Amino acid sequence: MSTQPKKRVGVLISGRGSNMLSLIEAAKAPDYPAEIVVVGSNRPDAKGLERAADEGFATFALDHKLYGKDREAFERDLHAMLEQHNVELLVLAGFLRLLTPWFVNQWQGRMINIHPALLPSFPGLHTHERALTEGVRIHGATVHFVTAEMDVGPIIAQGAVPVLDGDNPDTLAARVLAVEHQIYPKALEAVASGKASVDGFRVKIDGAEQTEESLIC
Repeated sequence: MSTQPKKRVGVLISGRGSNMLSLIEAAKAPDYPAEIVVVGSNRPDAKGLERAADEGFATFALDHKLYGKDREAFERDLHAMLEQHNVELLVLAGFLRLLTPWFVNQWQGRMINIHPALLPSFPGLHTHERALTEGVRIHGATVHFVTAEMDVGPIIAQGAVPVLDGDNPDTLAARVLAVEHQIYPKALEAVASGKASVDGFRVKIDGAEQTEESLIC
């Protein structure tokens, strides 16, 4: 078991929080290098908040609609909420808000996101529909450090799935989601333990074994 103190992690969600739950499960392991200290949402009705509270975690909701078009005012209050819980690493798990450069700068190198596509392909929304339209044979998910540009940032982990002939957006999304639940805990573990380091635009992970046959790296 590591003697290093666990990193204090905040998780931001906007919906049901399925990736959040995969992180919660992983963090229950005694030797996991991160502990989730708070779960927040920009939507008071987010189902994931109930799930997190049922697991015994502190939660908060900060309704972005109350701020109108003032994104930075919302983010300053969000930042203050996270600081109250002494959050060291911030995890976006289906947090459906575009973040301003101000907020990103506050969390530079300490904020990660998961995206349902193999970046740099298919940034933005409707990734599964676009993958099917483009006829790709391989699709997947990406965990990356957050930068000011949306869905652009050093890649920590990716997981791939085949696109099957009978797939529709829902069946493909379900297969990708299963991979998300595998790679997000591993990516957070690498970042929280200090094993993940950024070299230029590539993330190196100490001790990670890579093979040509691996679809999850």
